[in-house]
Amino acid sequence: MKLKLDLDDFRVPDGKPFRIKKAKTKVKDLYKDDAHYESLIAEFRTEIDDLQQKMYAQDRQALLLVFQAMDAAGKDSTIKHVMSGVNTQGVEVHAFKRPTADELDHDFMWRTSRVMPPRGRIGIFNRSYYEEVLVCRVHPEIVTKVQRLPAQTTKNVDKLFADRLKDIRNYEAYCHRNGILVLKFFLNVSKDEQKKRFLDRINTPSKNWKFEEGDVGERGHWKEYMEAYEDAIRTTATEDCPWYVIPADDKKNMRLIVSAAILAEMKSMKLKYPELPPEQKKHLQAAKQMLLSE
Repeated sequence: MKLKLDLDDFRVPDGKPFRIKKAKTKVKDLYKDDAHYESLIAEFRTEIDDLQQKMYAQDRQALLLVFQAMDAAGKDSTIKHVMSGVNTQGVEVHAFKRPTADELDHDFMWRTSRVMPPRGRIGIFNRSYYEEVLVCRVHPEIVTKVQRLPAQTTKNVDKLFADRLKDIRNYEAYCHRNGILVLKFFLNVSKDEQKKRFLDRINTPSKNWKFEEGDVGERGHWKEYMEAYEDAIRTTATEDCPWYVIPADDKKNMRLIVSAAILAEMKSMKLKYPELPPEQKKHLQAAKQMLLSE
């Protein structure tokens, strides 16, 4: 893959020094033109698919890709363009919206933990358990009034969210110890670019369905959201379960960087087709001889 890219510019393996104000929303184009972009993304898909097939055959590890972003950053399109070439047998996508009544009857990790990817599969979360320390932190009335938590738990909401971040960090470490590599992507779109995309959704009839009235209202909480994202990334970024903060003002660049990151991390998993023991190889040869002798 001929792509001049240093993934360390985007990978956050230790959140302590991370500052969201220093995170880029734009980079120089990684592609010469549309044709070059298409060839690059296609090559990434092929390599990712090859590694996924090895993961499926090996049946010892799994990969979870978590996508978080402000509205209109491009989560849906990134998942579609990056993973469309991967065998659907080995990929499961889950989009998490407002919790259902059943989900509210359980702990905050329940609805995501019950659909974690099994060994050999790639799981994709379009939004995730991180909503519980992002949207809920910006709108704490969700936890104090909607989630029906014990009074002693909601008495100090700052402590509640700090505890949730600790729980998430510990849960991801638990997943890693059990063979699930957790990669988290924050698609970092600028406020100006989000405004352009919202206006495009309003002005283009075929995109009207994407726009929700509440989207504009949430822009009024931009500062609070950035603080929540920074805190989440600083608390939960580790070498084993890193965050990738991806410039999202150009969707093609964003998809290429995400693809490169996924490919690099999958290569680190040392995936390979299982080698049969000698006895089973003998059975294979015997079966081969029977077929050839027909």
